[in-house]
Amino acid sequence: MLLCKNCQSHDIVKNGFTRGAQRYRCKGCTLNFIEGDRRTSSKVAAKKALVVLMYALGKASFNMLGKILGHSPSLIYRWVREAMNTTEEPEISGSIREIEFDEMWHFIQSKKTKDGSSRPWIVTQGELLPGLQVIAMLQPLKDFTIK
Repeated sequence: MLLCKNCQSHDIVKNGFTRGAQRYRCKGCTLNFIEGDRRTSSKVAAKKALVVLMYALGKASFNMLGKILGHSPSLIYRWVREAMNTTEEPEISGSIREIEFDEMWHFIQSKKTKDGSSRPWIVTQGELLPGLQVIAMLQPLKDFTIK
């Protein structure tokens, strides 16, 4: 038996067709609705899985994925956020001895010369404790010389 999507009432009547599907109207709350959810399909589920995988691997941006799949970058962003909210927080083992950290900044239509790859950096390596290494990256002073 069909139930109203809003108030869960059984008092429902047929109310014409919309986009080729039977439309129903609830007599209790006057909501018009169709049976099921036609916004999703197996194709959309496969696209969502591909988007989450590609984004999680760090191989694609929202814009690139949107262009490839023919969707807006904001929809791709919502898919990734939805997957993030439904995924459990990973547990990090205490036996991990090495972590790779990568940070990337995007500047649209502007060249940043204050920081980033356009300026030289001083990189030094040291041993914090036996078996633990540290790498420090520092910006040189403004009045230093390259040569």
